[in-house]
Amino acid sequence: MCFFVGQTFSETLHSNANGVGVMIICTICGKHTIFSILLFLFSSYDIIYRAMQKENKMYLEKINSPKDLKKIAMRNLPAVCDEVRNVLLTKLSNHGGHIGSNLGVVELTVALHYVFNSPVDKIVFDVSHQCYVHKMLTGRKDAFLFPERYDDVNGFTNPEESVHDLFTVGHTSTSLSLACGLAKARDLLGQTHSVVAVIGDGSLSGGEAYEGLNNIAEQATSLVIVVNDNEMSIAENHGGYIGNLAKLRATNGKSKNNMFTALGLQYMYVEEGNDVLQVVKALKRAQKVAKPIVVHVHTQKGKGFAPAEQNRELFHAGGPFSLQTGAFLKTNSGENYSEITYRYLSEKIVTDKSVVAVSSATPAVLAMDAVRRQNFGARFVDVGICEEHAVAFVSGIARGGAKPVYAVSGTFLQRSFDQLHQDLALDSNPATLLVFLTGVARGGGATHNGLFDIAELSNIPNLVYLDPVCVEEYLAMLDWATEQNKLSVAIRVPTTVVHGDAPKMDYSQLNRSQVVQQGSDVAIFAVGNMFTLGKKVAEQLATKGVTATLVNPVYLSGLDKDLLQSISQNHRLVVTVEDGILDGGYGQKVASYFGDSNVKVKNFGIEKQHFGDFDTQRLMQQNGLTVDAVFEYVLDFLQQKA
Repeated sequence: MCFFVGQTFSETLHSNANGVGVMIICTICGKHTIFSILLFLFSSYDIIYRAMQKENKMYLEKINSPKDLKKIAMRNLPAVCDEVRNVLLTKLSNHGGHIGSNLGVVELTVALHYVFNSPVDKIVFDVSHQCYVHKMLTGRKDAFLFPERYDDVNGFTNPEESVHDLFTVGHTSTSLSLACGLAKARDLLGQTHSVVAVIGDGSLSGGEAYEGLNNIAEQATSLVIVVNDNEMSIAENHGGYIGNLAKLRATNGKSKNNMFTALGLQYMYVEEGNDVLQVVKALKRAQKVAKPIVVHVHTQKGKGFAPAEQNRELFHAGGPFSLQTGAFLKTNSGENYSEITYRYLSEKIVTDKSVVAVSSATPAVLAMDAVRRQNFGARFVDVGICEEHAVAFVSGIARGGAKPVYAVSGTFLQRSFDQLHQDLALDSNPATLLVFLTGVARGGGATHNGLFDIAELSNIPNLVYLDPVCVEEYLAMLDWATEQNKLSVAIRVPTTVVHGDAPKMDYSQLNRSQVVQQGSDVAIFAVGNMFTLGKKVAEQLATKGVTATLVNPVYLSGLDKDLLQSISQNHRLVVTVEDGILDGGYGQKVASYFGDSNVKVKNFGIEKQHFGDFDTQRLMQQNGLTVDAVFEYVLDFLQQKA
């Protein structure tokens, strides 16, 4: 009887009843008193344990700022990290994003906000594609907890989102210089807060990182440099510095061969960088140091998700993916220009020993996985995240008589603007640059979109910028560029695979455009990715009895003045369509040519500004880059002038 009553109340306890009831009722049966007490203790412990479990699952929900994180007992921080990692995996598997880098810095980020007092203390994340946990802990957790809010934040730090984000950062190797400037301002103003730069070992390959380290050492002011060493960049690391980091890891930071102390910086090492308690202790020590100090933290990229730990390159970014199998749910199964370029180069290196492919830490733009890189051997060079060096490097290769092909994303190539001018084009060294991910279709937010390449590259003297409209034209240009030895050549790689006929032309006869369709009254110059749009406009005009001249410009770095002169004889309107910013773009060159003539010129392109995350179709509509908008403009003009 006593057992039955006790059991019944124990079940009631699990529904939040008062555990004392078990003691009272069970003790009525004297001979079962000891058993009843044990049952009471078990039931009470069970309730407390379940309550703790429930509380542990709700840490993140209660964290609206770093102040809330600091209220949690230090011993419970591992549980916080477990919860954060689970939330991360849920969002990443459903939404995609930067995977491995964020999983790897969970403990480090929790420790940073537990020790330092953001936003009074200043924390700068290099690249900032590892800032997801930082955003969770600084008032933006709902963007990770609730699917309908997933797009409330972008993938990089953004001052418009939070006072805890100091800079809009998406390119690498910048944190040390930015943090050095923050520390200088602090000292000038007589302030005392901490400044922290968080930089990965991959980012240390960039030249700006060394410039920052060098200047920080000279400033001799308090600054904490956290080196998040996960032994990876996007792919494997490259450069002499990785050997030094390896020695430091192997000796638990004791190696006398220390690149940081050689610069005059203080140094400490944390081997278990995914042990939040160890990281907290190290950061507390570093916080008290009155000089610049490096906290070298060894972490695991992809920590907590076995597929991401085992294939760190694949899981750098992407998604959505299956949490059960690790398989990505969407794959690019169609033909693409990365694969097309890889096939071309893999055949080229067989017949020409002087050809070498070059990447600056983004081998995926050449469809170069680890196996393919190994097969290429010395004919493929990854210089690490250092585009400035890459441009000068290929210029030297070209000057030395070999044939370099440097493949790079447009947003990253702009980091080497001076080298493009001074180290490459000034001497017309015959390197070939393949500029991927340009134009409106690239997207990627303010730090990663490809809208500026035409204005930047087409205005560099001695640099030929070609813009193919189909695969066949691209391959013809690529073949010409690698075989000629007099010009620096860049090719704007299309974003969409279209097949067609390459124009029969000698590309060494510069600035010759292709007239695809001859007409009168209106001429449409459709640049590269926009050629299909221009062709459709011409087809719609034909239904209204208007035969337009349709032009593939071919060259973005110069004008076919003979063609423009002939067009001025029997055309009243010239329309240019490009998927880059208008200011300094191709269309403005055309407009300048016709400036003192009777020919009306209308330029369609993108307004000059830094765009955040944008919807491609909406941006094109807002800027008139649609078939209907261009068609209606042309038709209205012709009807008004009839």
